[in-house]
Amino acid sequence: MHAAVTVTPGKLPDLLLHVAVVRPVFVWGQPGIGKSSLVQQFAQQVGLECETLLGTQLAAEDLIGVPRIVGEGDRARSRFCPPENIARDEPFVLFLDELNGSSHEVQKAFYSLILDRRLGSYRLHPQSVVIGAGNRSQDSAIVRPMSSALINRLVHVHLVSSPRDWLAWARVNNVHPWVIDYISQRPDHLTTAPPRHEEPFSTPRAWHMLSDLLHSYQAGSPDGPEMSDELLRVLALGTVSPTHAGQFRGFVRQVRHAWSLDALLKGTMRWPSEPADRDVCYFLAQGLRARLAKELPAERTGASSAAVQLAHRAKALMTELAEISLEAAQAVVAGSRDGIVEDGSRAELPAWFMVEVVRDLPRLAAARTDG
Repeated sequence: MHAAVTVTPGKLPDLLLHVAVVRPVFVWGQPGIGKSSLVQQFAQQVGLECETLLGTQLAAEDLIGVPRIVGEGDRARSRFCPPENIARDEPFVLFLDELNGSSHEVQKAFYSLILDRRLGSYRLHPQSVVIGAGNRSQDSAIVRPMSSALINRLVHVHLVSSPRDWLAWARVNNVHPWVIDYISQRPDHLTTAPPRHEEPFSTPRAWHMLSDLLHSYQAGSPDGPEMSDELLRVLALGTVSPTHAGQFRGFVRQVRHAWSLDALLKGTMRWPSEPADRDVCYFLAQGLRARLAKELPAERTGASSAAVQLAHRAKALMTELAEISLEAAQAVVAGSRDGIVEDGSRAELPAWFMVEVVRDLPRLAAARTDG
């Protein structure tokens, strides 16, 4: 689905405030990005109760209701009785979640709600708001095509993740400090595309789940000294992508042992050299790549002295790291296969820096071409 409007979570409530009160809106987005919670937030903002219907769990009769006979004799008529959670006298937000995952029969039952704002003889209150949401076909989720008539009656909005928005939310919603600090350093790890096979993947919801698990185990000890690395491995691998789970473990070990990318760049500490600390090396290596992508200018000409010094120091660090783990050092050049930056594009190192790497560090550059 190519949506006409793309918004981040921080902008969606305001857009709904002006659009959904006029026309029904359909919010597209991958699983776990926060579609449901944002609609509920909008309902609270406008002071209306939110009634959620899950399209994948409904049958057509759940919407249309059951018939009853009204009148007697020749004047007897059948009348369908819509469910009481919909047939209300007061305005409310009707949230049709997983709308495009419902059967065609259920979608047909939704037609009258979306097109005519009615079910049988019941009509929605004029101030009621109808919002739909669903996953995209590329998300490996249950998705069925919507008819052109239904698509044409909805305003389509494509919701994309925003690390900035999520971190602002996380800081006021008791998300675990380890998770907040990790996503602050690696915002490209907030979300990954759903995999083609069955395994956890990273989403805002998945990181929130991991936070809840950490809080549960650390209820009596916020700093968590009692949590073993193996337990952390189990929790991380059970919630986020395998790649991010490994790097999150490395980040936690870095925090516990006071390893720091800034200290590496300043020369006040060296790379962890023990085999057991390879995950820390990978996390620091990915952090170095992210720092280079962010702070090195696109062109070498006119680069500040600080940028030039960072480039020289990075090459020295990559050389040192290659003596400990060539694969970890190569990760600085090759980057993460699933890492994306906030606008959805892949963060690339400047071409001039890669030329210097090819010239000065051919051992690492060879791995980039092999990959």
